[in-house]
Amino acid sequence: MRYAVGCDHAGFPLKATVVSELCTLGHEVMDMGTDSDEAVDYPDFAVAVAEAVADGRADRGIVVCGSGVGASVVVNKVPGVRGAMCHDSFSARQGVEDDDMNVLCLGARIIGPELAKEAIRSFERARFSGLERHQRRLDKTKAIEARYLRPS
Repeated sequence: MRYAVGCDHAGFPLKATVVSELCTLGHEVMDMGTDSDEAVDYPDFAVAVAEAVADGRADRGIVVCGSGVGASVVVNKVPGVRGAMCHDSFSARQGVEDDDMNVLCLGARIIGPELAKEAIRSFERARFSGLERHQRRLDKTKAIEARYLRPS
């Protein structure tokens, strides 16, 4: 599987752990930046990851910022992307199985490397269940998204 990974300056220290864990699990990683702890704006990197997922260059994405909240807000602005901030393995798994989440958002100032690895492994192993109730809810979510898309 191909993952797009991005972070801001606050997420930079945790990004190496994210990339290493994904590579250990046998995945290809597209590094969308940033490359230092010099202050940058998280929307620039979150949207790069979201666009890579939305246009099919990546199967899934992981974005790391200070809290995970800002990245989560940004990725969900890109049609076709369903991202959530998850700081535990249950949410990371359940978000995929029930909601077809395709971008995991992590807060580097909230969780440490070991918990991040657990969340990544849960996200990585999970697959959308396709159960009727989950598909129905996903279809409703996509319909809401489509209703608010503006023609270009």
